[in-house]
Amino acid sequence: MKQVAVIGLGRFGSSVARTLADSGCEVLAVDVDEARVKAIADEVTDAVRANALDEEALRALGLRNFEVVVVAIGHEVQASILTTVLLKEMGIPKIVAKAQDDLHGRVLQKVGADVVVYPERDMGVRLAHTLISRNVIDEIQLSTDYSILEMAAPRGFVGHSLRDLELRQRYGLSVLAIRRKDRIVVSPNADQVVEDGDLLVVLGQPDKLAPLSE
Repeated sequence: MKQVAVIGLGRFGSSVARTLADSGCEVLAVDVDEARVKAIADEVTDAVRANALDEEALRALGLRNFEVVVVAIGHEVQASILTTVLLKEMGIPKIVAKAQDDLHGRVLQKVGADVVVYPERDMGVRLAHTLISRNVIDEIQLSTDYSILEMAAPRGFVGHSLRDLELRQRYGLSVLAIRRKDRIVVSPNADQVVEDGDLLVVLGQPDKLAPLSE
């Protein structure tokens, strides 16, 4: 069973802690706000009120026994940076830290964060892409350039094979799967014909999808 500690129980931190607990992980939830700690206490392995900037309190939590510590402190940039420094000094194997912007993220990386996430920015980018292209239903961002997208097959695709559509050459898209009402076609070959109602799961650059919008 994976052991994960989440420091900071705002909307992001609470969501991470609950999801990990639901997935079977042993989760320690930590926040300086007692109300937030009580709100999640019944949904995680353990919930503790502690000031993450208090080095003695942080060490008393036994965080060195955890495989991953998530620093999910909200808008207090200085607190998130200092907490990351303390965790690094404690020898935490893997530190995942939430950043508000690129500058904050670069600082977190320099002081020891192994992984930096940008939930607000990434959600905003994801929403923007779905609004720009009405075909896009869902998106999983893999990097700043590439995403896995689930999109409704444009009308112009229906009745044509993947070879004829030349999606990689024209749009830089690789089709990973096709979802149909009755089945999922994984790694479809070039002769696969797109049918009405198909959902295409593709790997590519979202900014190149504009020509596909109907």
